[in-house]
Amino acid sequence: MKKRSLTVIILIIISAFIALVPLFTQKGSEFGGSDDAGSEMISEITGEETDPWFSPVLETMIGGELPGEVESLFFCIQTGIGVGIIAFFMGRFVERKKHENEK
Repeated sequence: MKKRSLTVIILIIISAFIALVPLFTQKGSEFGGSDDAGSEMISEITGEETDPWFSPVLETMIGGELPGEVESLFFCIQTGIGVGIIAFFMGRFVERKKHENEK
């Protein structure tokens, strides 16, 4: 086996380990957003409740809170767009480098 193949296999195993360990070690813990954690910390420090500065646009339009599945969908779409943009520019840089080396 080549050294490069061994390195790739080791990195895949390490990344799978990093992804799976929290699932088994964090039994019964709650995963919340950073917005909630920040609001709670400010309330603890100041001793008074914080009010949001604005309400989300979509929640205002539909007259209620978005279901969790819809929020996850929007997050996934946003992530996909971001990854697509990054991959596009990385591909452009790689191809530019190839064309420069051919000259």
